[in-house]
Amino acid sequence: MDAFDLSLESLTGVCNDRTVLFMIGSADATTRVGFYLVPQFSMLPFSSALEALRMANQLSGQTLYRWTLISSDGSGVTSSNGITFQVEHGAQTRERYDAVFVCGGSNVHLINDETGLQWLRQLDKQGAVLGAICTGTYLLARAELLNDHRCTIHWENLAAAREEFPHLVISPELYEIDRKRYTCAGGTAPLDMMLSEIRARHGNELATRISEQFMCERIRDQNDRQRVPLTQRIGASQPKLAEAVSLMEANIEEPMTLDELSHHVGLSRRQLERLFQRYLHCVPTRYYLELRLERARQLLLQSSMPIVDIALACGFISAPHFSKCYRDTFALPPRDERRRAAGLLSDTRSSQPKVGRRPVN
Repeated sequence: MDAFDLSLESLTGVCNDRTVLFMIGSADATTRVGFYLVPQFSMLPFSSALEALRMANQLSGQTLYRWTLISSDGSGVTSSNGITFQVEHGAQTRERYDAVFVCGGSNVHLINDETGLQWLRQLDKQGAVLGAICTGTYLLARAELLNDHRCTIHWENLAAAREEFPHLVISPELYEIDRKRYTCAGGTAPLDMMLSEIRARHGNELATRISEQFMCERIRDQNDRQRVPLTQRIGASQPKLAEAVSLMEANIEEPMTLDELSHHVGLSRRQLERLFQRYLHCVPTRYYLELRLERARQLLLQSSMPIVDIALACGFISAPHFSKCYRDTFALPPRDERRRAAGLLSDTRSSQPKVGRRPVN
């Protein structure tokens, strides 16, 4: 059985409804929430979470939530867009919280914050709810606070997180609420997670009014996936093509041959090639190669895995072969990709995409 098909009952022995297993704080008291800001945290996910709480207070006419900004050493923290936030406390604070959310962003895998990890472990012992916004899941995982819990992370970091923490159940959902662990992807996913919590704690009417204030069409639930499914981009009338792409995505480390793909979806090679050309504008082998290279690029930028290990994890027979394919597609070798991301190499690539590259999903 695939790890991500496990029901919550098999994981916790409690029940099958993961949405309302736990609520933050008590119904008759103001809920105290801390936002732990990591350097280069992403502004939009943080704001999405915070604004839901602010609007809950405004529309209810009550102080349902109070929030505090926290950093590792109590100093201001600069977000990924360059704006610096002053905080109220450092990780040594003895303040009590009903919940603390770790707000991550770019290069979170490079953060070395043992002080923060120790504080998060202490909060867990005190019974606080611990959450992660965007890539904050990395820090909870490093603190070993996600063991035996379902969790999620931004889709761009999903492959790297699964490689670094293979023992964890990391889903591709918008958010996961599993007992005292709340994790979500980036973008506006924190808004949906907080609205789900507000609905559970204070009722559907308030959550709906908040959603309307922010002009959201609906409150997405945690079963919504992060990325637009292929079937929505090519139409539901092409199930064979969607099945072939799903097989490719599930077999990155040991790629399937075109004959194997054709056999599994019940088409001839020629029929499968025509489907790819018509709807995805490339041959199946090229689409498969670029899927593997995109996965490799995620691992290069979002993990510290050695390049040779990344090559093997993405189905390449050798590091030199991987490097050549990578350079042909992204216009620089894997080593220079990492150096460029670290600011050690100027970006000399053309702003135009390489001919033949398919659009990013």
